[in-house]
Amino acid sequence: MTMMKRITRSMTVIWKKGSKKSMPPTCRALSTLKYNHCYQILKSPPLLSLDLPDIWTPDSLDYDLPPSKKGSNEQTAAVIDGKSISEEIILGIASEVSRMKEAISKVPGLAVILVGQRRDSQTYVRNKIKACEEAGIKSLMTELPEDCKEEEILSALSSFNEDPSIHGILVQLPLPKHLDEEKILNQVSVEKDVDGFNPLNMGNLAMRGREPLFIPCTPKGCIELLLRSGVEIMGKKAVVIGRSNITGLPISLLLQRHHATVSILHAMSKNPDKISSQADIVVTAVGVPNLVRRHWLKPGAVVIDVGTYPVEDPNSEFGYRLIGDVCYEEAVEVVSAITPVPGGVGPMTIAMLLSNTLDSAKLAYDFT
Repeated sequence: MTMMKRITRSMTVIWKKGSKKSMPPTCRALSTLKYNHCYQILKSPPLLSLDLPDIWTPDSLDYDLPPSKKGSNEQTAAVIDGKSISEEIILGIASEVSRMKEAISKVPGLAVILVGQRRDSQTYVRNKIKACEEAGIKSLMTELPEDCKEEEILSALSSFNEDPSIHGILVQLPLPKHLDEEKILNQVSVEKDVDGFNPLNMGNLAMRGREPLFIPCTPKGCIELLLRSGVEIMGKKAVVIGRSNITGLPISLLLQRHHATVSILHAMSKNPDKISSQADIVVTAVGVPNLVRRHWLKPGAVVIDVGTYPVEDPNSEFGYRLIGDVCYEEAVEVVSAITPVPGGVGPMTIAMLLSNTLDSAKLAYDFT
């Protein structure tokens, strides 16, 4: 890590000297190519200029499909119960935490930073803290107002980075728009990046022969659901709908590491339904309700629905209910197995967070 810091520091110094005459010739050339497009040799533009928002348009916004649209066939799909699987995993984690406490009088620690008053974020954090208590993991939380300054978050991160009793740090996303999400996430120590979002973790996930310190929690949970449900991944055609840095990208990389043949669909994809209908495994994570309909799915396929979308429901305890990217009523008549929303991927994400935190503590204490 010391060597990496030196290299990073050296690179920073070079770029800060950008306009000075002492800039090395190579850096001057790079600067010229970057800022003076008249002299650009290649046609390839800067990658950031290619980034466009993924805006999906579902076939229907009818959240409550009438009986005539649901079909007359009975449900044939097995329900992949993420809730019960996650409970089993957390029991195993609790056992390991207890063993650690008895052996070295230490327990894993997780710190959470929550900014603002988003109801969904508050619910997610509450569930994570509750799961920590069940597993015997120490948890700390810093709550900041919606209009907080970036420096306040960075200060909290610095404190947690330096705290030896904290082994995992989670910044609850999304952050308010006035904050630089990338800058904030990059301040999380890579050894405590239990969300797996650090570029070093993502890079090692992408490269064969490399092992990331931590795999992002939601993708890791998706794979665990497939494996524990006896779904064969190797050699299968998999489609990932959505390409976010949080879920879509890492799940596609992880499926490749498990030797699936992977296609990624996004809002600019042509004929996404036809491509999806050829897949043995479909993982969707865009947060667009009922995007994936019956004709998107191959008979007998396995579906992991990561998407969540709140729909107003006065009969619900919180005034709303969650639905997924997949039209569940149609899918269960076609596929062989599917995760429900809620109760599928969500609980697994929390279980994987605790698993990563435990692994981090084991590394910190050299505990096996």
